[in-house]
Amino acid sequence: MIAEKRISLARIEKINADSIDDSLKAGAYNGLKKALTMNPEEMIEKFEKSGLRGRGGAGFPTGLKQKFTRSSCLDCEKYIICNADEGEPGTFKDRVIMERDPHMLIEGMIIAAYVIGASRGFIYIRGEYQRSIEVLQKAIEDSNKNGFLGENVLGSGFNFNLELRLGAGSYLCGEELTLLESLEGKRGYPRIKPPFPAQKGLWESPTLINNVETFSHLPAILNEGLDWYTSLGTEESKGTKIFTITGRVQKPGFYEMEMGCTLRELLFDIAGGMKDGYEFKGALLGGAAGTFVDESFLDIPLAYETLKARGATLGSGAILVLDQETDMPSLLHNLMDFFKHESCGKCVPCRVGTTMLTEMAAKLKNEPELIHKMTKEAHYMAETSLCPLGQSPILPLKSYREYYS
Repeated sequence: MIAEKRISLARIEKINADSIDDSLKAGAYNGLKKALTMNPEEMIEKFEKSGLRGRGGAGFPTGLKQKFTRSSCLDCEKYIICNADEGEPGTFKDRVIMERDPHMLIEGMIIAAYVIGASRGFIYIRGEYQRSIEVLQKAIEDSNKNGFLGENVLGSGFNFNLELRLGAGSYLCGEELTLLESLEGKRGYPRIKPPFPAQKGLWESPTLINNVETFSHLPAILNEGLDWYTSLGTEESKGTKIFTITGRVQKPGFYEMEMGCTLRELLFDIAGGMKDGYEFKGALLGGAAGTFVDESFLDIPLAYETLKARGATLGSGAILVLDQETDMPSLLHNLMDFFKHESCGKCVPCRVGTTMLTEMAAKLKNEPELIHKMTKEAHYMAETSLCPLGQSPILPLKSYREYYS
């Protein structure tokens, strides 16, 4: 019988999130203590060998991002940012970590800061996450009092200060370059890349940006070792992943699973299967900027390489379960309207394109052939838009056309 395998969520049911003493008894900051005895270059190599990839959606190798940021310059000011602006519809994995085990995130950020040589960090969190903000603020204060943050961390000579910064509700600010603009106090418009944050990020300094779940894996890799971590997952997708399941299943919620588990195992063994009277029709993987899949995906491993080979995406780990009563044209219209609402309007392809797609989606129920024109327009948008928002509609549209038109 398949079961959960928890790394990011290993302590959530064992501690009081408001108590640093509980967290310390459960092993918090043991990874940091090991890190402070190691050479940063050695640690980067370890994280590269671990195969850990970013858990925000893009799946970029974490160790490689650390290497690029550290090597941009050795003596200049560097920054580290946690992207906790969790705005992808159906995604609430980072919220669970922040509200139930904030020290897991903070420890991971301190380790990463030590690796790249950053002395200042920020958690950019969505302003609606009030409980997360309260818990994290107390955790930061407690970490400072106990010597894990601030000047001379644990007597190592390493200095690192961490602050919270609140987002104002923009989906676009979850994209790292737009996040940087917002963090600098500017309007949330996308930057042109290159340069990338590792070269020129916050205030034109090298900056490492990862999301909450990614940072939370770093302490475990140091504590448990490479052999343990690389034994989990698939050839190209190591470790675990938190999946957030919504829809008409018996037990919707969040589950941390070993990478490579199947949709069938996750939905029918872990989430209890479909509710009485409902049949599985398919799923939307990865949120609004994700891909539709049908029943043929039930036994495909949920991993970066296996889904990519089938034209699907893992994304943030959100899974919206579809059933025989799901109104597919209405769902697609809702997705297109979401993109239209969240477009910043800076570039014409996205500003005009999202409006056109929404208007066409409203007619899709009576004119199903419109899906072909929509997909064509979304392709133009993907080729010409400045940021990932304008490049996103092609994903659900193309997969909808393939499986549900």
